[in-house]
Amino acid sequence: MSPGTRLDRHDLASEKTARGDQSIAILFRRGTVNVAPLSRLNYKQALAWLYSLQRFGIKLGLENIRRLLDELGLENLRSARRHQNICSKVIHVAGTNGKGSVCAMIDSICRANGHRTGLFTSPHLVTFRERIRVNGKMISEDAVTGGLTTIRNLVADWDPHPTFFEVTTALALKHFAESKIDLVILETGLGGRLDATNAVQSNVSIITPIDFDHEEWLGNTLAEIAGEKAGIIKPGVPVVSAPQPPEAEKVIRSRAAEFSAPLQFVNECYNPSQGALRGQHQKQNAALAIAAMHTAKIHISERAIVNGLAATEWPARFQNWDERTIIDGAHNAGAARVLAQTWREVFDDQKATLVLAVLSDKDLRRICAAFAPIAESVLLPKIRSERAAAPEALGKVLSGMTPALPYSITSSIDDALALARAQPNPILITGSLHFAGEVLAHLRGEPAAFEECAQ
Repeated sequence: MSPGTRLDRHDLASEKTARGDQSIAILFRRGTVNVAPLSRLNYKQALAWLYSLQRFGIKLGLENIRRLLDELGLENLRSARRHQNICSKVIHVAGTNGKGSVCAMIDSICRANGHRTGLFTSPHLVTFRERIRVNGKMISEDAVTGGLTTIRNLVADWDPHPTFFEVTTALALKHFAESKIDLVILETGLGGRLDATNAVQSNVSIITPIDFDHEEWLGNTLAEIAGEKAGIIKPGVPVVSAPQPPEAEKVIRSRAAEFSAPLQFVNECYNPSQGALRGQHQKQNAALAIAAMHTAKIHISERAIVNGLAATEWPARFQNWDERTIIDGAHNAGAARVLAQTWREVFDDQKATLVLAVLSDKDLRRICAAFAPIAESVLLPKIRSERAAAPEALGKVLSGMTPALPYSITSSIDDALALARAQPNPILITGSLHFAGEVLAHLRGEPAAFEECAQ
């Protein structure tokens, strides 16, 4: 029976599909669908099922995730008064750039103070398990498999079917509930107002710098984008925000006032004696993270702040792979500008051999404009992500913008790295988190993210 086949309400049908050790039996009777429990899959099969949900696309809305939390017995997460039996605090982070860094800092500082944390972020770089961490450790393959088997059985007959991100969010919250943690740190996936993470009641809302990205979903103006990000603001829940462009700040102030949510803009920087993440923007992120923890009344000592920031690990954020190679996942124009500024802070006037790959739905011109002034030459590898812009398209943008800047197209990441290493300049690998993840997997000799569930 093909997907979408309609049955008469009085029909009785049985369908069995076998794939390896999978066995699916569905009985339709008098309009009711009874789904027989599906056998437990192995890790790769479980991920293959999860990734198959991408066919449902992005579906913004909270109905499915609320239903899913209720069915999993996690309805208490939707109430601040009742989620104490799962965790004492929930921190919710939205914004365009810096969300992951702020989440990682909060997680590291809280762990340095002895708190047991649950961290949910996206996207992942190399392995899906990066998205869900308890006390700094990635979720195990066994927990992924067990959790996805449970959820798959639960939603088999749902219409509309939960999406990839809704199921991943539910998996994370289920894992946290089973792990006896003190606090949960949730990064939004897209926007905020209708993001699956917004079904959870938080103790503080954080908004990192807002810029242009995902305009097809969030709007074409900063005010529209800010409206989606500010959608995580809830009645009476305090808000801590980074400095914002005037249009975005106005929207945030209006939303906070509407919901009687105390609002603080953090304009200062925190200058740690030894911060693991480099760049002036990371000092701003650190100040934002610290202010949010204080606002949420999470006890942290100054020693925990210092030690936590020094121990923060967040790959592909101006990451030193070796003494002359930097990997950064800057994936939009705002992030590209910040990366170029950080490059100048670290390398002064020394220019980079730039290895660049960008997703096709990004603003190629503005990204190239940010990187061109710090590049001595550019290498444009063909990468394996289906979403990547063609190297020829990037080359056309570069040549039209800066004709004197030499560029070369390579057939693979390996070829690009070999050419880059033959040059005397420091190397900057950037343009996309997908690309950064593919490079890290290549350098580590591990499967790339999209290969993880290959049979």
